[in-house]
Amino acid sequence: MIPFNKPYLTGREIEYIKQAVKTGKISGNGIFSQKCQNFLEERYGFRKVLLTTSCTDALEMCAILAEIHSGDEVIMPSYTFVSTALAFVRQGAKIVFVDSREDNPCIDEDKIESLISNKTKAIIPVHYAGISCNMEKIMDLADKYNLLVIEDAAQAFDSYYLSRPLGSIGHLAVFSFHETKNIQSGEGGALLINDERFIKRSEIIWEKGTNRAEFYRGEVNKYGWIDIGSSFLPSEITAAFLWAQLEEINKIQSKRILLWNLYYQGLSKYASDNEIILPIVPDYATHNAHLFYLICKNLEQRISIIEKLRGKNILAISHFLSLHKSPYYHKLHDGRILSNSDIYSERLIRLPLYYELSPKEVKFIINCIVQ
Repeated sequence: MIPFNKPYLTGREIEYIKQAVKTGKISGNGIFSQKCQNFLEERYGFRKVLLTTSCTDALEMCAILAEIHSGDEVIMPSYTFVSTALAFVRQGAKIVFVDSREDNPCIDEDKIESLISNKTKAIIPVHYAGISCNMEKIMDLADKYNLLVIEDAAQAFDSYYLSRPLGSIGHLAVFSFHETKNIQSGEGGALLINDERFIKRSEIIWEKGTNRAEFYRGEVNKYGWIDIGSSFLPSEITAAFLWAQLEEINKIQSKRILLWNLYYQGLSKYASDNEIILPIVPDYATHNAHLFYLICKNLEQRISIIEKLRGKNILAISHFLSLHKSPYYHKLHDGRILSNSDIYSERLIRLPLYYELSPKEVKFIINCIVQ
C-alpha cells in the first residue's frame, strides 16, 4: 500500500526528547520551545512566535486577541478546515463565507469587499496547499476598513508571497505542525504575531491568563491571574520533537518539491487531454509542496480515479467539504451560492505526497492514473 501520508522522522526526535526530560522541565516554554521560536523568528522575520499545542489553539488565541464578541462578523473562505471557523464561532462571531477563486481553492479576493459591513472585525485568508492568497489586495482592504488580517497558514509553512514569508504579512497568523504537514510534531502549531500591540497580551493568554512568562524572564517578582487565557503552550517533549524536524527543513522541502514537480510534469498531458486542472501557482506566489491535487471535470471522474488507484493499493483522497453547507452551520449561512467552493468539494483529489515517497513510486502512481 502507498499511503496518502506518512510522517517523516529525522532520527533525532528521541534524542532531543531525552535531552528535554533530563533538563527537569518538560511542561513547556523551556529550552526546546525557545529554540523553535527563535529559529522561526530569525529565519522568517516574524516579530514574535509562540508554539501552541495545535493550529486550532493558535486560531483560538487569535480570536481572543482580536477581541471577537457576539455579533461581530469574520470573513473567510468556505473551502477550509473547520478550525478556521470554529475558533471565531466559539467567541460568538458570525461567519461570512466567501467563494474560492476559479483558478485555485484560495479565497476570491475580489469578492471580499462587498461582504464587509460595520460589524466586520477580521478577514481570515487561508493559503490552500501552501499557495498564497493575493495578500496585497487583502491588506489594502484591511487598511481601508480598519480590519484585522489573520493568516491561516496551516498548510503554508515555508511558502512566500513575492519575497515575504506567509505568516509574516497579516497582523496575526498561524501554522500547523500536525503529522500531515511538511514539518510535524504529531500535534502542534504556532501563533505568529506581526503587530507589536498583540505581543504582551499573547504571552498572557498563552500562559493561562497569567504573566508567568514575564516572571520566568525575571521581569516581575511574582505572577498572577490578569486576563483570560488557557493552557495553549505545548510540552517540551513536543517542542523537542519539532526541533528535530526544523533542523532538517531544507532537506525535507527539497525532496517534497522534487516529488511535486514529478507529478506536475508527468500528469500535464493527461490532465489537458481529460479536462483536469492541475495546481495553478500565481506569479506572486511560491509553494511548499504541501500537497499535490487534481481538479476533475466532474464527480464521476474523481470517483473513477480514486477507485483505479485504490485497486493498485494507492490511497488518494478528497478534501474539505464547503463549510457553508455543513450540518452545523448551513442554517446560519446567508444563502449565497458559492459555486467554486462546491466544485472543489466535489471534484478535488489529493495524491500521496510525503518525504519517504520515492520518485519511482511517484512515477508508478502517475502511470496508474494515465493508463
